[in-house]
Amino acid sequence: MPWDMDDYPSSMKNLDEVVRKKAIDIANAMVDEGYKASRAIPIATKQAKTWYEDASQDEIQAFKNQADPTARGNRDDRYASRPEMLEKNERIIPHEKGWAVQANGAKQPSDVFDTKAGAIDRGKEIAKNKGTGLTIHRKDGTIEDHISYNKS
Repeated sequence: MPWDMDDYPSSMKNLDEVVRKKAIDIANAMVDEGYKASRAIPIATKQAKTWYEDASQDEIQAFKNQADPTARGNRDDRYASRPEMLEKNERIIPHEKGWAVQANGAKQPSDVFDTKAGAIDRGKEIAKNKGTGLTIHRKDGTIEDHISYNKS
């Protein structure tokens, strides 16, 4: 559910256009890393404002002139500089609030569910969309199952 310049959080509506674009870019990257949207949005907004204050006019103009990397037609292109994000398997792991869906290597889970079945369903959906795999762990952390959705 990446945001773009046409579809973004309402809290960003009053930002200058280039600051909004930067905030959207940062927030999407944070969500990809496993941050919850509710946490990513304010952090990204603050970082975008700081970037704008510190950037030179040339840097601001160059960023403003770039095509919207998250535009609906270019969503796959936004991974061009980070292709590893498309290759990371999803994991179902125990969490203090139930079961978490977390990309391998991500700092935080993308979703947390009360039930393992709910987490597995979401993990399968994400892994299928990415064409990667899903590793399901037991409560003790050992591997229970691995499902591959490789597109090759």
